[in-house]
Amino acid sequence: MGTATAPAPAPATRKPATMAQALRQAMRDALAEDRDVHVMGEDVGTLGGVFRVTDGLAAEFGPERVTDTPLAEAGILGTAVGMAMYGLRPVVEMQFDAFAYPAMEQLISHVSRMRNRTRGALPMPITIRVPYGGGIGGVEHHSDSSEAYYLHTPGLHVVTPATVADAYGLLRAAIASDDPVVFLEPKRLYWGKADWSADAPETVPPLGRAVVRRAGTSATLITYGPSVPVCLEAAEAARQEGWDLEVVDLRSLMPFDDETVCASVRRTGRAIVVHESAGFCGTGAEIAARVSERCFHHLEAPVLRVAGFDIPYPPPMLERHHLPGVDRVLDAVARLQWEGN
Repeated sequence: MGTATAPAPAPATRKPATMAQALRQAMRDALAEDRDVHVMGEDVGTLGGVFRVTDGLAAEFGPERVTDTPLAEAGILGTAVGMAMYGLRPVVEMQFDAFAYPAMEQLISHVSRMRNRTRGALPMPITIRVPYGGGIGGVEHHSDSSEAYYLHTPGLHVVTPATVADAYGLLRAAIASDDPVVFLEPKRLYWGKADWSADAPETVPPLGRAVVRRAGTSATLITYGPSVPVCLEAAEAARQEGWDLEVVDLRSLMPFDDETVCASVRRTGRAIVVHESAGFCGTGAEIAARVSERCFHHLEAPVLRVAGFDIPYPPPMLERHHLPGVDRVLDAVARLQWEGN
């Protein structure tokens, strides 16, 4: 008689889910699997966070593991440092991007340096969730893109998802990491939907890897977080002009994936970096320099940048002019020295 085989498992049911739901599921699964994981921050418990990303977690895991904190960002992160030193894995929410600035001293002086300072004896498995970026009509201190501050601080990993699947996969990886991770969550993508299964989340590339979201041959758009949908829309619009644009989603700003980015630029010969934060000394400046150094003999034109203006974040009625949009991206594409090609 032949050996009986078990029936194949039914395929996971995929249904529309938001980025906020995927982030919540990532924290829920981490809390359920590891009692060392603790979620903490302003209003993350009873209220479920300003954006309801932690909704229901306190009811399920209790206030000892999903903890409302005082309105004191430096104190929140300082407490997380102590927790990490004793073997816990705190997941800290900074309610809005610019609210995190009072905690920068703790971040720079202790979080980023502790593992190096102790020769590896004290890792810092802290995940710092920061809702960031504009596009929601928020006022000043509620719409900053502050990634350059974190990237300039050695010892930190900095990641930002642009898809529902990455929101779950990258957050799980961040919580599991023994290094501190600043996890930048694009606020205006919280409610974007994609088919996704909470029961069987798809595997995504690890921290430190970029992905090509759209293949192309004319030029490479290098972007991340909230600017990924903008670049994908611009790439579709560019087809009418005869341009076939490749879109690279960095996902991880530190560690930076030079391999994927440079392979794309060497194929296309042209590159534009797109991000919301200010251009001067911004993330795009570093990326442009890295691409120019590594791809110089493959470039047909200078590496260009499309970024937020070098001004404090404008009032809500004016933010549409400040944020890089499809038209500004296409204007930059047109300046990529196409003459003679």
